[in-house]
Amino acid sequence: MLENLSQQVAFLNDHFLGYILVAMLIGSGIYFTLATRFVQWLNPKEMWSLLVGSEDNITGTGHISPFQAFAISTASRVGTGNIAGVALAITTGGPGAIFWMWLIAIFGAASSFAESTLAQIYKVKSGNTFRGGPAYYIRSGLKSKRLAMVFSIMLLLTFPLAFSSVQANTIAQSLQTTFHFSPLITGCVLSVLTGAIIFGGLKRIATFSAIIVPIFALAYIAITLLVMLLNIIHIPHVISLIVSDAFSLQKIAAGTLGATVMIGARRGLFSNEAGMGSAPNAAATAHTSHPVKQGYVQMFGVFVDTLIICSCTAFIVLLADYTHFPGLEGIALTQASLAHEIGSFGSYFVSISVLLFAFTSIIGNYYYGQSNLEFWSRRRRVMFVFRLLVCAIIIVGSVIELNLAWGLADLCMTLMALINIYSILRLRKQVCEALKDYRAQRRENKNPVFHAKSVPCITQETWWE
Repeated sequence: MLENLSQQVAFLNDHFLGYILVAMLIGSGIYFTLATRFVQWLNPKEMWSLLVGSEDNITGTGHISPFQAFAISTASRVGTGNIAGVALAITTGGPGAIFWMWLIAIFGAASSFAESTLAQIYKVKSGNTFRGGPAYYIRSGLKSKRLAMVFSIMLLLTFPLAFSSVQANTIAQSLQTTFHFSPLITGCVLSVLTGAIIFGGLKRIATFSAIIVPIFALAYIAITLLVMLLNIIHIPHVISLIVSDAFSLQKIAAGTLGATVMIGARRGLFSNEAGMGSAPNAAATAHTSHPVKQGYVQMFGVFVDTLIICSCTAFIVLLADYTHFPGLEGIALTQASLAHEIGSFGSYFVSISVLLFAFTSIIGNYYYGQSNLEFWSRRRRVMFVFRLLVCAIIIVGSVIELNLAWGLADLCMTLMALINIYSILRLRKQVCEALKDYRAQRRENKNPVFHAKSVPCITQETWWE
C-alpha cells in the first residue's frame, strides 16, 4: 500500500506538478531578469563586495552579518543533491542536462534576488535579531494571513522534517557503505551534534555555517581543480560534449531532448532553490542598510551552488567518462569517478563531503523551520519541543526507507514554491522600486540606506519605518 502511494506521489510530481513548477520558475526568472534590467548579469563585483567587504558586516550583540545569512542559506542549498543529484542527472538526461542546469541558474538568480529583497523589506525584529521570509511578506505585502499560514506549514513539513530525515539517511548509508558504520549509531551521533548547534540559537547556527560551509566548499573545489589539471587536455572535449548534447539532433529525432531539458532544469532549480521560498528565510536575518544588498548576496549563493559546486561534480563524472561505470548512479558514480582519477582517497573524500554537505543542510533546514514556526508561536516551550522533534527525526531518518517521505517532501516543496512564485510576482513593484532606489543612491556614490517612504508601493508599515 505504501509502495503504491509512493509511486502515485512520484507520478504526480514528475508528470504534472513538476512541469508546472519548472515552467513557473523559468517564467519568473525570465520576468525578473527583464524587469530588473539584468540585475544578475551586470556589475558582478557588487555581489562579491557586499558579501565580504560590506559596511554591513559589523559585529554586535545578536547581529547576523550579510555573510552569515549567506552561509545559512548556502548550508541548506549545498547538500547531497550537488553530489548525487548531478551524477544522476548525467546518467538519466545525458551531459546536455548540465547545460540546461547552468542556464536555469543564470535566469533563476533574478528570482532569488526578488524573494530575498522582499524578505528584507518585510522582516520583523526578533529580540536582537531579525526574522522573515515568504510567510512574512505574504502576510504583510499581500495582506493574506491564510496563504501565509499555508506556506509556513508546507515549509515546516518539507525542510526541517522530511528533508532533514532524507539528508540523515544519505549520511548513514554513505558511512555504512564506506566505513561500515551502523546507521543507528550514525543517527544518534548526528542527532547529538545537531542538538548542540540548534539549541544554541540563531547566532550559533550562523557562526557554525560561516565556518564550515566555506572550508569544505573550497576543499571540494580544490579536488575538482586537481582532477581538471590532471585531465587538462580533455576539458575542451567535455565542454563541447555538454553543449552539443544539449542541442543533440539525435535526441531531437528520438524525441528525448525535452527530457534532457527537463532533467537539467529540475536539477538546477531543486539544487539552488532560486524562487522556491527557502533562502529568503535566511536572507531576512541579515543586519543591512538596504534590502537590495541581501538580494545581491543571495544571488551569489545561486551561482556558488549551481555554477560552481554542481559543476564540480559534473566535471569529475564526465572527465572520468561515466560510461565506464555501467549500473552506477548518484553518489556511487561520483565516488567511482573520483577514485578513478585520484585513487581510493577519492571514494573516502566523497563520503566525507556527503557527510559535511548533508549535515550543514540539516542545520540550514532547521533554521528555515524555526523562522516559520515563530510565525505561529514564539513560546520557548514550543520551540524546545520542535528542536527535540528535529533531533528525533534525524535518528528515525537514518534507519528507515524514505521513498515515500522523499516523494511527499517533493510534493510539499512544489506547492510551497508555487505559492512563493505567485507572491513575488504580485509584489514585483516593491522589488523594482527598491532596486531603483538602491541604484540611484549608488550613482551618487553613497552607501545606500533604505527608507520605506522611498518606495510608495509599500503601503504596509514595516520595520524600516
